[in-house]
Amino acid sequence: MIEYPVDQLPQLIDELLQCDTTERKNKLLADAKEILSTEHLSLLFEALPKEQRLDIWQLLDEDTQHEIFINLGADSCRWLLQSLDEADGFKLLDEVSVEELLELEEVIPERFVEYARRQLDEVQTRQYELAQQYSPEQLGHWLDFDSLKVSEKLTVGGAKKILQKGLPQYTEVIYLVSRKGTLIGEVSVNALLKAQDSDSLLSFANHDVTSLHADDDLYEAAEVVIHSEKMAMPVVNVDNKLLGRLKVTSAYGLRQEVTDEAAAKAGGLREDEDLFASVRKSAKNRGIWLGINLATAFLASWFIGLFGATIEQVVALAVLMPVVASMGGIAGSQTLTVIVRGLALGQVTDSNRKALLKKELRVGAVNGCVWAVVIGLLTYLWFADVMLSITITVAILLNLIAASVSGVVIPSILDKMKIDPALSGSVILTTVTDIVGFVTFLGLGSLLLL
Repeated sequence: MIEYPVDQLPQLIDELLQCDTTERKNKLLADAKEILSTEHLSLLFEALPKEQRLDIWQLLDEDTQHEIFINLGADSCRWLLQSLDEADGFKLLDEVSVEELLELEEVIPERFVEYARRQLDEVQTRQYELAQQYSPEQLGHWLDFDSLKVSEKLTVGGAKKILQKGLPQYTEVIYLVSRKGTLIGEVSVNALLKAQDSDSLLSFANHDVTSLHADDDLYEAAEVVIHSEKMAMPVVNVDNKLLGRLKVTSAYGLRQEVTDEAAAKAGGLREDEDLFASVRKSAKNRGIWLGINLATAFLASWFIGLFGATIEQVVALAVLMPVVASMGGIAGSQTLTVIVRGLALGQVTDSNRKALLKKELRVGAVNGCVWAVVIGLLTYLWFADVMLSITITVAILLNLIAASVSGVVIPSILDKMKIDPALSGSVILTTVTDIVGFVTFLGLGSLLLL
């Protein structure tokens, strides 16, 4: 079995927290730098209780401190700047790139942003100002500025000399631009290396270049790059001037952001919440959704109260109620997860929503039939009551079908209302399946058992 570096992260965390000598800590940190990526070094740092983080921080060299700082979550980043001496905080921003500054400016105090801006050189300042022309939701705000572009009038020999200086990562083409910076075409690096030095680059150029636009939605553009099977795609403005590119690594990172945010919101959390955030902050973040869930729970309880007389006479109904609610909740959550993911990736549309609903109805009916029969048989073996078994069998079947339908309909409605289905869908779904399950089960119980 292959052991990946990230698999060693838990062991490194344990050993760092348990060792009690500076020498041993230095050895573990040296090992961590050898084994882990910069992103996972930041995860290691965030996994340490806050009272121990600064001790570890002081043992790191400046380069490693910078790498960890850049990759920290928003809460951890702010905490670190508040905990360090201000001079040390400014030092972390001495050599930030434009891309790093654009991410940090949404997190760190304005005085630190201003300091970092003053450290940029002339080219970086122009890049930063260009990014500010677009909102954080637009691609133009998050460009990769390392694209290799050359004049359309250059010869193959001239281009080869440029290649000898080194290629930016994920470069499979060079872009040809006019004197005004307009994108003319692209030339494959492989084709360039095989060409004669005296040939014109234009003779090898692909003029039918698929490009992204700076005002495109950031996450939609990322999906275009991922599905393009290219290492990167050029980004142009309304005048077709080449501004930069979006690399496939950046695109996958953006997709992961969507996934992480959806997973956090599904639990009523903030994506960037520090693992060791203050009790007050964590309680506040989660308390809102606990309150909403309480309100929906009381609603379900009110429906149960409508059948109080039935429950008093048939106690077995109270015993079996959690089975009905649990089965409906799980079935609905499974469908909800699939649909929310499809909405996030742009796979669910008005055109295929009806087909999805039919498919999930069939899934709900199949699982409903199978598990309703199983639960009905178990109920008969437990209580030896045929009518009670029939009651729960029908209730389970109807609740699983309702859960499957709700799992499609609820996130679709929320999405049309511009409400994030990952954030509120599960709460609404649980309420619906609980109410449907209880009303069906207790209603049938009133008809068949009294």
